[in-house]
Amino acid sequence: MLFEFSIGNFRSIAERKTLSMEPASISDFPENVIQRDQHVVLSTAVLYGANASGKSNLLRGLGVMKSIILESFNRQSVSEIPYEPFLLSPQTVQEPTLYEVVFLQEGIKYRYGFEADNHLIHAEWLFAAEGKKAEKALFLRIKDEIEVKRHFPEGKDLEEKTRGNALFLSVVDQFNGRIAKSIMRWFIRFNVISGLVHDNYQSITFQMLEDTQSYKLLNDFFRDADLGFDGIRIDKMVVNANEFPVDQQDEKMKQLITEMDGKTVVSLRTEHKVLDENQRLIRKVEFDAKAQESSGTNKLIDLSGPIFYTLKIGGVLVIDELDAKLHPLLTLSIVKLFQNKEINTQGAQLIFAVHDTNILSICNLRRDQIYFVEKNQVGASDLYSLVAYKELGDKKVRKDRSFEKDYLNGRYGAIPYFGDFGKLSEQWLEKQRSTMPN
Repeated sequence: MLFEFSIGNFRSIAERKTLSMEPASISDFPENVIQRDQHVVLSTAVLYGANASGKSNLLRGLGVMKSIILESFNRQSVSEIPYEPFLLSPQTVQEPTLYEVVFLQEGIKYRYGFEADNHLIHAEWLFAAEGKKAEKALFLRIKDEIEVKRHFPEGKDLEEKTRGNALFLSVVDQFNGRIAKSIMRWFIRFNVISGLVHDNYQSITFQMLEDTQSYKLLNDFFRDADLGFDGIRIDKMVVNANEFPVDQQDEKMKQLITEMDGKTVVSLRTEHKVLDENQRLIRKVEFDAKAQESSGTNKLIDLSGPIFYTLKIGGVLVIDELDAKLHPLLTLSIVKLFQNKEINTQGAQLIFAVHDTNILSICNLRRDQIYFVEKNQVGASDLYSLVAYKELGDKKVRKDRSFEKDYLNGRYGAIPYFGDFGKLSEQWLEKQRSTMPN
């Protein structure tokens, strides 16, 4: 369960910005919240903004934070930490990047964060709160000075074993610290993926299709999405180099076949009906999904693995460019999976970025689920939610407004400015005329 994520001095994000998944005190669509004991969070959140506004940078920051945490202990003493500061200010290029998350794990609310540049962890902290109690510090760190509190005995005597470019949390995890291992498990269940390059997620889809229970869920989802096929299955083939005609192979092909000999190649096959002129079933044929299905269908198949895996374990899934190559109703179907309490029984959360404004009209989103990203005059990204947006007269946006129409009309900002195309066209034509021979 994610409460909020904060990041500062990362790529186009100069000052600290926070994406909150805690619901505001509004009455919009109460079914879009998840409750665990006294804790309540939003099931989904969407980011809008012009190209190059910083949406992807914000989501990318989540993934970078996770990779730094999970890879920290194995990093060599001379290895660099991923570091991409805001470059349009002489101050920020000298400062570390800030990362912080607030989350619920095994009934305890944690706040964990750190500041780092490419060589050094400048600061690191971990706080915890049980029930309605105030949070208490477990450890505090300023560079190589680490103060372990009495509530975190598993960290005692490990201060000197922590390198300057390693996170103290990861060191404690390697020494089997109970709290540290629990926090690491939360980050493992937290995934950031791309909606543009999605081939890498096929293996998760394969695993889900091999499980009897999840196989039915995925097939039902594909059927409801009306993708044109009636079923999907995994096809496995062991490569036998002797079955390939030698006279049709160049050197690169020979090398590839040799390397693949004896290995199992996995592909997906979709089942289609062949009907006669009276729409009666004659037989069924199989298509190779990758070669014969559309790019949008292949994207939905590829993403279905991470989506249903997240729903199964109650994790957090972040998808950049979710709507790319997808019909708005298919994007809607993905969002609805997380907003449907009968399907999302484990409290999974989805954070996604799109350009498709139809989502603002068809997804029944709360104002606190809608975020906008835009750059200011110095090129730094700003982040704000619709529920916090103030109109003229310091008035909040009403829940009965047409969010899509207002957004396209520039009412909330975070849209591209195209300038005067008419004037640009006239200038271009005038230039062409002046260069033409008489």
